[in-house]
Amino acid sequence: MPHASLAASHLPHSGIREIVDLALTSTHPIVRLEIGEPDFATPSHITEAAFDAARVRVSYVQTAGVPALRAAVGERIERAYGVAAPLDQVLITHGAVQAIDAILSAVVAPGDEVLVPDPAWPNYEMQTTLIGAAPIHYTLRPDDDFQPDLEEIRSLITPRTRVIVLNSPNNPTGAVMRPELVAGIVALAVEHDLLVVSDEVYDEIVFDGAHVNAAALAPDHVASVFSFSKTYAMTGWRVGYTLVPAWLADTVTRILELESSCVSSVTQAAALAAITGPQDSVAHMRDAYRDRRDVAVGVLEGAGVEIVRPRGAFYLMLPLPDGTDSRLAALDLVSAGVSFAPGSAFGRATPHHLRVSLASSTDSIREGLERFLAWRDAGALSHVASAVGEPVR
Repeated sequence: MPHASLAASHLPHSGIREIVDLALTSTHPIVRLEIGEPDFATPSHITEAAFDAARVRVSYVQTAGVPALRAAVGERIERAYGVAAPLDQVLITHGAVQAIDAILSAVVAPGDEVLVPDPAWPNYEMQTTLIGAAPIHYTLRPDDDFQPDLEEIRSLITPRTRVIVLNSPNNPTGAVMRPELVAGIVALAVEHDLLVVSDEVYDEIVFDGAHVNAAALAPDHVASVFSFSKTYAMTGWRVGYTLVPAWLADTVTRILELESSCVSSVTQAAALAAITGPQDSVAHMRDAYRDRRDVAVGVLEGAGVEIVRPRGAFYLMLPLPDGTDSRLAALDLVSAGVSFAPGSAFGRATPHHLRVSLASSTDSIREGLERFLAWRDAGALSHVASAVGEPVR
């Protein structure tokens, strides 16, 4: 009987999707705070542009993307970050996930190593594993606002290292990496001749401080990845884009052709309308996410829960007592009427955390957190102790 490849068979299941599936099939109402899905509608001028494009013609287009869209996003990158973004280095992809996958496939071989943050969006590890390479974790420390330690990263670099993944603003922590740390990671990549894959899909959702574009520091050593999904509430449209070094552009384009031929001409028309049209919706959504962040922080701190205040994206890490199994807690909380993603779904550094999505309404966030506090105060934590037997305090 045929069997799956060794690399594919080692792919982990998503701990996020486990909770999503449970919430979707629940027979009682759930306040859903587990998934990063903006509750805003895609702005109408974007939708109308898609309809107009579909009425004219739907057809194959260039693998690298429609030139008008590539030029527009290149201009946006140059304007925002002061980094050159020539047309032949800007590629349109099926969301940021395809961009990251194609870049890793272009530079990483079986047996290589990829440094990934911990906690992190699990796809970095999954994509690395599927290639047959080894994901090596560097810690985002809860006791330092979920920032990395440059010396730890340096110590993890070996002759097999090919890529350092950087994600700021960060999913799942909401942390915005300090400028000196971004510069330090890029400097390590230059020193060891590595590529930084800089996931910047939340670059427009920053509340405190400023986002730093890594490519502006060393363009030949950084591939920057962006998305329309979060910025314009376009998750289902599946459009992302990347700025890659000149030496990498042709290879990544050939991989994109192999994976999907091209991104839909209709969704690219929508993306072009998004990036060239009115930007007031971007600011409106960012302000709403900031207000929701403040509500969540107020509810939790008012109940005596100490948290790391997120500075960007739309997530918050909710700490549980040491010894709590976050997966068991998340499963039990669905029964209590609220869903969170377990910290264990994002790596090894946050086994006693839950990720709270702030992409839902203010009322839902308040209600969901109050249900969590009621669950906690009812003594439910004693039933979700970790298997190691560490006491829940």
